[in-house]
Amino acid sequence: MESKTLQANILLLIIAAIWGFAFVAQRIGAQYVGAFTFNGIRFALGSLSLVPLIFYFDKRKKNEGSNENNIEMIQRKTIISGALVGLMLYSAATLQQVGINYTTAGKASFITGLYMVIVPLIGVFLKQKIEKNAWVGVALAVVGLYLLSINENFSISFGDLLELIGAVFWAFHILTIDHFSKKVDPLKLSCIQFATCSVLSLISALIFEHITVSGLSSALIPILYGGLLSVGIAYTLQVVAQKDAKPSHAAIILSMESVFGAIGGAIMLGESMSSRGYIGCVLILGGILVSQIKFPEKEYIKGK
Repeated sequence: MESKTLQANILLLIIAAIWGFAFVAQRIGAQYVGAFTFNGIRFALGSLSLVPLIFYFDKRKKNEGSNENNIEMIQRKTIISGALVGLMLYSAATLQQVGINYTTAGKASFITGLYMVIVPLIGVFLKQKIEKNAWVGVALAVVGLYLLSINENFSISFGDLLELIGAVFWAFHILTIDHFSKKVDPLKLSCIQFATCSVLSLISALIFEHITVSGLSSALIPILYGGLLSVGIAYTLQVVAQKDAKPSHAAIILSMESVFGAIGGAIMLGESMSSRGYIGCVLILGGILVSQIKFPEKEYIKGK
């Protein structure tokens, strides 16, 4: 059992690395194609990459002999749910991709990671109980964001602001997935949300952007990385890994995505920050980690 947990944790760390380095791919891709074009093709590839998995799992379920009417009802519900989640994904991914034009991959990765801290904050408005560690995490993250992005004039750069607003949408995206994934097949939900985001992005690209063959060819590798590796392969590995990983461990390991984003930006793009910025990154990461830690209940401690 411990061996399976270790393997799952290693897979989750690989996923975090893939997602972290995706910020580098997005930064490079942004130099050649518009945000809508990049996301449109990227999420189309991601959606298509999940189709074989869906067929595979559907074949396994056929042995259970599901009622056809129930299957149709589930499909209808899945499409509606996927479309709603895809709309949220479209908003978050657009803000992230546009914002990365005006900031670094490292800063974008850490600011985006704030969604883990924002989720419990939204819970306040949903009348959910917020643990003390979540409030500590929020405090650390706010101070970290201030050091990372707020300059001497108490203003935030345009790119960082877009990433911050995007983090709010990523938080809502997580909450909508959490809501609908309990009601429909999570794999089909993901496939449809990626397809929805792709369609909306491509429509926006045709309206607002000038698409060229040279631009697409120059951005081909970043797009393939973002679509096949970041969306398709990473999601598949996540499904496999989280079967044997503890939820609290999974959340903490996946939060390392921000660190890999900064490492990738430094190594591949030559990005650097001031000492103040690095301290901000450490505090944001600390806030994310603290907000994800689940302390044992008092009854459990007494039982020991």
